[in-house]
Amino acid sequence: MTYASQADLVERFGEPMLVDLTDRASPPAGEIDAAVVTRALEDTDAAINGYLFGRYKLPLPSTPPALRDIAQAIAIYKLHRDVASEKIRQDYLDATKTLGQIASGVVRLDVDGVEPAASDAGGVQFTDREREMTPDNMKGFI
Repeated sequence: MTYASQADLVERFGEPMLVDLTDRASPPAGEIDAAVVTRALEDTDAAINGYLFGRYKLPLPSTPPALRDIAQAIAIYKLHRDVASEKIRQDYLDATKTLGQIASGVVRLDVDGVEPAASDAGGVQFTDREREMTPDNMKGFI
């Protein structure tokens, strides 16, 4: 399951931009190269899964809107061969920052039943001997 699709990228960024970024044929074909888009989306999914792996069971049953937005920002950045515009670069940095927050648990995804259950194994435990109160060991207090 991919977090974003070519259609999502076309809807958000427009077909002319995707043609400019993906048409690498010589001479240019004047259309979107689906193989280039697919590769960028697969790389994006791998990056996102790397952040989600420790916190959520993968694959997710559905794609939350927040992840779709993050995937689009990362994929369009990955499609740039040269320097991306400042807006696209900042969107990419914001997306990776949000993924870091998801991985650390600061931001939670709206997906039911996929976060691993917390175990009680991490709590502090201690055992001490039972202390008897006798007149001998309570001298000065009694």
